[in-house]
Amino acid sequence: MSRSAGEANAASRQHDPALDGHTGSVSLIASTAHRPTNPTPMPHQVKVGLIGCGNISQAYFVGCKRYNILDLVACADLEFSRAQAKAASHGVRALTVDELLADPEIEIVINLTIPRAHASINERILRAGKHAYVEKPFALNLAEAKRVLALAKRKKLLVGGAPDTFLGGGIQTARQLLEDGAIGQPVAATAYCMGHGHESWHPAPEFYYQTGGGPMFDMGPYYLTALVNLLGPVRRVSGSAKTSFPTRTITSQPLAGQKIKVAVPTHYAGTLEFANGVIATLIMSFDVWPGAPMPRIELFGSEGTMLVPDPNTFTGPVQIRRAGENAFADAPLTHSEARLRGTGVADMAYSILRRRRNFRCNGELATHVVEIMAAFEKASKSGRYVTIATRFKQPKILPPQLPDNVLDA
Repeated sequence: MSRSAGEANAASRQHDPALDGHTGSVSLIASTAHRPTNPTPMPHQVKVGLIGCGNISQAYFVGCKRYNILDLVACADLEFSRAQAKAASHGVRALTVDELLADPEIEIVINLTIPRAHASINERILRAGKHAYVEKPFALNLAEAKRVLALAKRKKLLVGGAPDTFLGGGIQTARQLLEDGAIGQPVAATAYCMGHGHESWHPAPEFYYQTGGGPMFDMGPYYLTALVNLLGPVRRVSGSAKTSFPTRTITSQPLAGQKIKVAVPTHYAGTLEFANGVIATLIMSFDVWPGAPMPRIELFGSEGTMLVPDPNTFTGPVQIRRAGENAFADAPLTHSEARLRGTGVADMAYSILRRRRNFRCNGELATHVVEIMAAFEKASKSGRYVTIATRFKQPKILPPQLPDNVLDA
């Protein structure tokens, strides 16, 4: 793709690693050969740009193509060669960050930079007059999140972000079953994400052990977003957090043998008390080796128990064991499990075109999750419960049995 002299000069500016593409893990990226059935024509497509062409960007390039409402037209990265490679692969324009933000056709910008840059890049996107959708975590702390929300409100723009996996068939079915009373009144929940970190497989794992990383800010958004979607807002948090190993040795290529200085807690355990009275137990760890098989999320009700699938996927199964039954049984999925990353971007696009529509992956929800995540370390340091001040409107369930390329009936 040819570039003007101005583009070349802009691309040659000093490199800022904060704008590098997010290099997080990607699960369940569908084949580009998959195409949605029964496409529903839209009266208008919302043009989308993407900043940060690291590993996770591939999932968005593929997933956004699923939705007729989205037209992903450009990408940017301060390593311009990465933007060029992605642009060539996906038939979009490679731009500098400034050029992408100045493009008058682009309405939504997907922010896939590293976690410590998420809030500042969201602010740049909003000041450019565009809606901002960001990879998780939404921010590193509550103050950052509130600042972004306030700017979006002043600009009358939408802001929100990942994870959107709670819009997949597994968790949407679990929500439908809860509302249908399948396990009675929810009483308790558990959530476990336990492993030994990312340095054995990820090509550049350092940022997982810096501010904005660790198991809580890396994996916590999936689990907590699923829980608050299912059970509503959290009222208070108790917890303990520690760093078991001050350094980590990378064993993956190309950085094998290098040491990582760990700057964040890597093992968390605690409880969440929800506004509806449910008490959940949560453990998030990068410090342990696999133990006995455990459910990712389990919900306990007055009339039965539900096993909720991995919240880092869009799939099932959802399993129910009702009072008096001897075994769990798969529940039929009420929603499509063929959704992909980019679903939340499509959800934003629908809400741009239909302003009174509920935007499910909204900034208020993401801010509530940020406050919960930060509360675990606060509780650990203080030895006291931490009250959660933010509130949000629980997202509406998607209409059941929708085709996998639309979000409204």
